[in-house]
Amino acid sequence: MAVNLQKGQKVDLTKGRAGLSKVIVGLGWDTNKFDGPDFDLDASAFLLNQEGKCTSPQDFVYYNQLSHVSGSVVHQGDNLTGVGEGDDEQIKIDLSAVPSAISKIGITVTIHEAKERKQNFGLVSNAFVRIVDENTGQEIIRYDLSEDYSIETALVFCELYRHGAEWKFAAVGSGFNDGLAGLCRMYGLDV
Repeated sequence: MAVNLQKGQKVDLTKGRAGLSKVIVGLGWDTNKFDGPDFDLDASAFLLNQEGKCTSPQDFVYYNQLSHVSGSVVHQGDNLTGVGEGDDEQIKIDLSAVPSAISKIGITVTIHEAKERKQNFGLVSNAFVRIVDENTGQEIIRYDLSEDYSIETALVFCELYRHGAEWKFAAVGSGFNDGLAGLCRMYGLDV
């Protein structure tokens, strides 16, 4: 049975789960009915050093760069509409292959062309992130974002981070109103 988390909670991911190394980060959402262009939400992963920064653009995995150079983080592709049940986008992570210089992986979702389309996360509902054991298909952790993000165009859903030899999961749920460019700047990348 999956552990359900609230904003700000942290939980062990690998401790007590012998052999867990390959996980799927599944992200999902629904958009509220509204007159205007379709929503295109995009999941991304930022591989961060101890200072919480990307050391190069290669540490940013997203719809235009689907895989980290190490092969440890692989985006499964851009879902342009979010239509359907279950995960809208997925990122596979092999925790055992993440380079040792990476201490944290930030998992984010942004709204493509949010300002131009006059869209924000206030128009999005049922957003969630879940961690699934890739080998068994079992959902381990789930975090349903329940806040009202009325002006935000980018969200940090969660972080996976090293704690000694283990990995932990943090339910972050922090919103930003500067889209993907703002997240890139926050994580030390030039845009």
